[in-house]
This record gives sequence, structure tokens and C-alpha cells, in this order.
Amino acid sequence: MTLQMNRKPFITAAITGAGATQDKSRLVPRSPAEIAEAAIDAAKAGAAVVHCHVRDPETGAPCRDRALFREVTDRIRSSEVDVVLNLTAGTGGDLTFGDVETPMELDGPNTDMAGATERMAHIRDCLPEICTLDCGSMNFGDGTYVMTNTTEMLRAMGRMMTELGVKPEIEAFDTGHLWFAKQLVKEGVLDDPALVQLCMGIPWGAPGDMNTFMAMVNNVPESWTWSAFSLGRDEMPYVAAAALAGGNVRVGLEDNLYLERGVMATNAQLVEKAASILSNMGASLMGPQEVRDQLGLVKRAMPVPA
Repeated sequence: MTLQMNRKPFITAAITGAGATQDKSRLVPRSPAEIAEAAIDAAKAGAAVVHCHVRDPETGAPCRDRALFREVTDRIRSSEVDVVLNLTAGTGGDLTFGDVETPMELDGPNTDMAGATERMAHIRDCLPEICTLDCGSMNFGDGTYVMTNTTEMLRAMGRMMTELGVKPEIEAFDTGHLWFAKQLVKEGVLDDPALVQLCMGIPWGAPGDMNTFMAMVNNVPESWTWSAFSLGRDEMPYVAAAALAGGNVRVGLEDNLYLERGVMATNAQLVEKAASILSNMGASLMGPQEVRDQLGLVKRAMPVPA
């Protein structure tokens, strides 16, 4: 397809993630109050979408506690700042094997496997406008950890998202993930046009070079909406690359901890830097309501607990 610069992109701020970053920077938010405050500040800085995980408030370790998701959601929605809420649905597929001689000795503390209904429980509780669908399995970094998402798990979770009226953001870590995402749309599991996030530079998924990136972009159907990001020092170059290739952008502490060499960042500072790059390229930012209009999103109140 012919690529043209997106002169009206939106920014997604990935607020805290599930990686082991909690002890690398004091600015990584841990508690629901800190996560919500960081999301609100990112929205004030120009993010139209905030992508949120939750963490154990004491240890900072990633978790999928429904009460924590509800608190984050309630704090963001009750603020005076409008923003599109995107909650992760990627937790519950973490499988850590034993060593190379005893691979079936699963590592209990680091293995978190749950069924589709449980993995979607907080999405059903909170009804965000968007939630993520990690559209495949992969060796996630070195060691014995595997991110697991079988095709039947993805079909089940995708159907639940569609039935709830929550827009899936397909997380594509490699070209095969895009291939299967198109299959889900073909089967009617996901609505067409879809929303996809191209996740670049994560070992051992799609490498963050421009040839691979363009292969990913060229595998996104023309009618779909897409964003892209990369990690660490490649975060800001990918702001420019994604916009130039016709997409939207993502920044945030989930992907990068630094504003510049040796200087720790806040989410708002990373959004401000991305907004400045886009402005200098001649682009203007979409606001949250414009994103809702483009993607057909519905902002709803959180259901009352049964």
C-alpha cells in the first residue's frame, strides 16, 4: 500500500507495564492512586489514550487484582480529564519452565496461568473502551519464560471482548501475530476494521529495524487503525517512524524509563517529548473524543458490583 504521513495521530501512554522496572526508577507508578495520577498527567500532556496495568502496591510486582483495576479505572473516570481508557488483558498467560534438564518443573512463583473467563474478569468489571489482545505466543526475553496465548484462547477472549463491546487492541509482536489477527477478523471473532499495536524490538519478537518494521506495516490491512512503539532509546525515533508510515504512536514508562541519557522520565514528560516531535513534523494531535469517533468506541460507566 502507499504510505503517507499521518498528520493527525493520537498518542497512547503506556503507564507502568508488567516488566521488572519497579526498582529501576522511583518514577514507575505502583499503587492505583499513582497509576491513575500518572495517567491523568499523561492525558494533560497530550495523550488521548492511556494503557494501564496494575501492580502490587507494596512490592511493585505486576498482578491482575480486580480490585486494583477497579480503583485505577474509577480514579481516572472520576477525574476532570477526559481520556480513552485501555486496560491490559495480557496477564494470566505467563508460563515459566524449569531449566533445560527439567523443563516440566514449572516455576510456581513466576507462572501465572488462568482461563479466558478469569483473564477477562477485570475487563468485564471495568468496561474500558479498549483492552489488549496479545495475538500470539513468544519467547519473551532470555531464560525460561514464555508468553502463552493459544489460538483457541485468543478466539475465546476475542469473542468475549466483542460481546462486551470493548475494542480489542491487537498486540502484534511478530508478523505471524498479524496473520492470525486477520484470521480472527475473517472468522468474525473480531470486528472489521480492527485496531493493532505493532510491538517492535522486544526480544525475541520482531526486531526494531526499519526493514522489519515496514514488513509489519505492510501486513496491516489498509482499513485498520494502527500504532507502533519500540523500547528504550528507540522509543522516540519510533514516534517519527510510526507517524511517517501513516500510524499512531505510543510512549510511556512501560517501554522506556529515560527522558534522555541518565535522566529518568515521567509518563507526562515522555508524552510531551513525543508531542513536540510530532508538532515539529507538522502533525497535530487527536483528542480522546476524536479517537472514540474514529474507532467507534463507547465510554461507559463502570458496572455496579453484584
